[in-house]
Amino acid sequence: MGDDVNDWNAIRPTPAPLEESLFSIDEEAFEFMKMQTGIEDPEELKKHIMAVQAEAYAVRPYPCIRRFAFIGLKLGRLPAYDQLLALGKDRSDAIFLDIGCCFGNDIRKAVSDGYPIENCIGSDLRAEFWEKGHDLFKTNQETFPVPFIAGDAFDAAHLAPVDPFYTTPNTPKPQLSTLTSLNPLRGHVSAIHASAFFHLFDEPQQLYLAKALAGLLSPEPGSIILGSHGGLPEKGMRPSAFRKAPMFCHSPQTWAALWDGEVFRKGTVKVEVVLEEQVRKDKSPAYLGQKFYLLVWSVTRL
Repeated sequence: MGDDVNDWNAIRPTPAPLEESLFSIDEEAFEFMKMQTGIEDPEELKKHIMAVQAEAYAVRPYPCIRRFAFIGLKLGRLPAYDQLLALGKDRSDAIFLDIGCCFGNDIRKAVSDGYPIENCIGSDLRAEFWEKGHDLFKTNQETFPVPFIAGDAFDAAHLAPVDPFYTTPNTPKPQLSTLTSLNPLRGHVSAIHASAFFHLFDEPQQLYLAKALAGLLSPEPGSIILGSHGGLPEKGMRPSAFRKAPMFCHSPQTWAALWDGEVFRKGTVKVEVVLEEQVRKDKSPAYLGQKFYLLVWSVTRL
């Protein structure tokens, strides 16, 4: 997937304007943001978040930025989150990759909950979002030294699909701070988080990405890929305000079948997936009469 501005304009409608009325933060997220930023006054914190939101929306007008999803602590609310934290505690040098990490808020949540910071790495298409994360959380690369790699997940020089590993890879585990692509991580990553990511792409591209991430995952039992993204009760298309073409969505059944049997050998992973109806405040005319669902899922190696 390229990032040419003409390609972007060809497939995306005119972005909706930002609306203060969409701002919402629950108590858990507020406490986390307060702890991370040092801003204790609710109004000052809101102003700070909205200022960074406006700058990030000017980089790319993603709906998740418009509706403040980036302060929602997606990773920490996934059912398999405790499994991820346990890997960080119990497995030596357990690498955690957050792909499509945007501001890096989910990595920061995991680190605050005890995941070793030296074992974390983030990646996204555009480095500007990672930099805005430093603005949002009032850090820099020295005070929050998690490596970040900008790259296109469909660029083989950054992330080339390989078959999943079923034995220990014969390559050494790389030093994260030296990486310039994700390819040296093949077979070495203990946990991969991918939320609000797969639904950006069509069905063949989602399969391609699943295979690419599977090739990074360690063959050790308990290694996990987890996340959430748009889904449907039955596989198909739904209208999208973010793109001119409809959004492709898997069902829980087709998503599970993709991982167990198509990406990994049948019976070598445990797939857990549920479909949750989602309440959306940022409704546009494209959404009239539509229900919104999230696939909430994890893939664990057996």
